Amino acid sequence: MSHEIDRQRRRFCGTAATTLATTFAAAQFAWSGFAQAQPDETKSAGNRTIAPGTNSSFASLKQIDAGLLNVGYAEAGPAGGEPVILLHGWPYDIHSFVDVAPMLASAGHRVIVPYLRGYGSTRLLSDATMRNGQPSAVAVDAIALMDALKIDKATLAGFDWGARTANIVAALWPERCKAMVSVSGYLIGSQEAGKMPLPPKAELQWWYQFYFATERGREGYDRYRRDFARLIWQLASPRWNFDDATFDRSAKAFDNPDHVAIVIHNYRWRLGLAEGEPKYEELEKKLAQSPVIGVPTITMEGDANGAPHPEPSTYARMFSGKYSHRTVKGGIGHNLPQEAPQAFAEAVIDVAKEG
Repeated sequence: MSHEIDRQRRRFCGTAATTLATTFAAAQFAWSGFAQAQPDETKSAGNRTIAPGTNSSFASLKQIDAGLLNVGYAEAGPAGGEPVILLHGWPYDIHSFVDVAPMLASAGHRVIVPYLRGYGSTRLLSDATMRNGQPSAVAVDAIALMDALKIDKATLAGFDWGARTANIVAALWPERCKAMVSVSGYLIGSQEAGKMPLPPKAELQWWYQFYFATERGREGYDRYRRDFARLIWQLASPRWNFDDATFDRSAKAFDNPDHVAIVIHNYRWRLGLAEGEPKYEELEKKLAQSPVIGVPTITMEGDANGAPHPEPSTYARMFSGKYSHRTVKGGIGHNLPQEAPQAFAEAVIDVAKEG
């Protein structure tokens, strides 16, 4: 991998991703049965077809102590089904998977959809615990949740922070990850990579990171967190015509008392403006080496993703196992699971069969 491609891939987790040409095609990494996906609502996942927005809530929400957290999560499907863990991003919540979960459940999967730290009903158990948003800490949370639920191995799927978390688990604990679906591909980065400046046009896409780097930005996000989230939704998914009710269901998750502190720490940490915790240092050192992921993987991208994201060809070589990429067409933006639940669920079902 050239220095420029490596810089783009790693910088996506810290600052901005630049579009670089590559000489290889992602198709050479594909395997039988993994085709280009379309948001075709005539197809069925798990013998159930659901259009986006069909569901507005989960049947049940639960709480469990897991590691440093008391985790709030939704669960669907048979208790003995093959586990799938769905991980949301910022500024979103578990409702990104409100249509995906029933499809996977009807296909026989046990589906777990947790609120990440700083969202919804998930709480840190101790007031003394650092409100840490660094990626390795969030990944450790996922492992702790699996331990608490007595899940030895699961298919992990997510977008944004959730995809990054799935990437880290797959890279560092492959024995716990059966297979993976990752929107926007390989998202593992490091603080060192985050220090590298990019051209102004690329930096502009990450304007909120620079805003969050200031105390004015922290206070502004705290005061206007719902307005801020709505703006990000509109910029990241410019063709997604979500209504107020859809937004409000997710926005409640941002009322978490630790939300602002964890979000601000995450983005300041990426720029090297905030320290992490020493107990995660060894994990971060491993992640800084850009580990190749060997579990079966499908990466996905919406054709109208307005958020910073790398070109699929720049990260295909970071997956050494069975791999394919699917571009979902039809004006699909950053919140791919909620905008194209059929395509996302089908990817999860397909990749789980390969694990």
